[in-house]
Amino acid sequence: MIAELALNVRPHEIRLAVLEDGQVVEYYIERTLEPGLVGNIYRGRVLRVLPGMEAAFVDIGLDKAGFLYVSDVLPNVWDLNGEFIPLLSGKKEYRIETLLQQGQEVLVQVAREAISTKGPRLTTRITLPGHYLVLLPFFDYIGISRRIEEDEERERLRQIVASAKPEGVGFIIRTASKGVEPEKIVHEMHKLIALWKKILEKKKNVPLPGLIYPEPDLALRALRDFFGHETRRLIVDDRKAYERLLEYAKTFLPHLQYAIELYEGEEPLFEKLGVEKVIKQVMQPTVSLKSGGYIVIEKTEALVAIDVNTGSFVGEDNLEETIVQTNLEAAQEIARQLRLRDLGGIIIIDFIDMQREEDKERVLASLEEALKRDRSKTKVCQMSELGLVEMTRKRTREDLVEYLCEPCPYCHGRGFVKTRRTICYEIIRELDKIHTVARKIGIKAHPDLIHYINEREGKTWQLALERLGRPVEFISVPHFHIEDYEIIEIW
Repeated sequence: MIAELALNVRPHEIRLAVLEDGQVVEYYIERTLEPGLVGNIYRGRVLRVLPGMEAAFVDIGLDKAGFLYVSDVLPNVWDLNGEFIPLLSGKKEYRIETLLQQGQEVLVQVAREAISTKGPRLTTRITLPGHYLVLLPFFDYIGISRRIEEDEERERLRQIVASAKPEGVGFIIRTASKGVEPEKIVHEMHKLIALWKKILEKKKNVPLPGLIYPEPDLALRALRDFFGHETRRLIVDDRKAYERLLEYAKTFLPHLQYAIELYEGEEPLFEKLGVEKVIKQVMQPTVSLKSGGYIVIEKTEALVAIDVNTGSFVGEDNLEETIVQTNLEAAQEIARQLRLRDLGGIIIIDFIDMQREEDKERVLASLEEALKRDRSKTKVCQMSELGLVEMTRKRTREDLVEYLCEPCPYCHGRGFVKTRRTICYEIIRELDKIHTVARKIGIKAHPDLIHYINEREGKTWQLALERLGRPVEFISVPHFHIEDYEIIEIW
């Protein structure tokens, strides 16, 4: 597999596309007026402790207070004067009221963006990611990415970090460290430790509440977090961003500066790579498969439902094989769509029913294999007798469609509106309730609704007027929602 990163940089936004073998598999966008919060470190003040929820609301200087669960509070806290003090208790479990109190200062990092009406989720388990390592300033611990599977390589990397790291801090060894020379890993280790010292120093001069350390923007994170062993190049279409990436690479990742390319073609970069076309397709719930089958992706408040259908695919041999082939192709596309749309939470996949257990296992194995390339943590459960697969995918921000779209002002996000006949009959029921001596009744409504009632509901409407016993005048209001109407008395 050949991977490449494409960056479209403009003053108002940065867009990143991840391509594998020429196919867009991930897409990220960051707007100047809507900056991301994940990774930012703040001086926060506890607003309210909620013992019943084992959580606390924390003011970090934003419109919405952050939410801090007890599981995200280290048993080492910042006192009212902002000093970091360890708790000497040997208990392994703590209640939120024993760790935090109203008005107390806490050093927190955003772990998940604000989603819908919820504020950002916070943690005191601060981490500082690099390309090869993640610094854990409050843990004396060495962890290794599960994607590095070889025991010999894991031990080599562990020894490199253990021999160079200071006491009292820890590191997670990232997948990008695999096969890397010790000098590069140790170089980054020193850079991360120096960065943490700068953060602690800056903390002394930042107002409470306030931002201490902002995460690098999407352009720099593309180089730090997305450049893997199989990545051939990072191509960017803005010269200033290109020079900034080179400077960052020279400081932190010298060997990657030669993989950064400036695109100066006349055709827009994302048009040339086919990214714009793919993003338009993401807006649609239906995704076509090459075989003629298709999948339908529907997001609800509770979960994401994905349905697999054979469509026009009739196969060549028999029905069972046709179904299996459709499911296998769908498993690969579903894994891609989860990454591309950045869908998270509970996901239910309704594969087409298969009779043989070995076929079910093939499809499930295909899905799990495809998900190995996913940066987000996923967990897949066994397939049920009905062909349903339950899985979860870690969510840290709004999915792509939520970010790019807003609820329809016409249907208020429901995805549908009442039929004109339904609205007509509602009006008739309202007229039946009227008891007035007014000379005439007026009905303000959208012109399309008025036209429908006059043209399609004539007999029903006349019967309603006979019961009412007085004339009705329609008043056309073009700016009305099709479902809106107003009944008035005319004297």
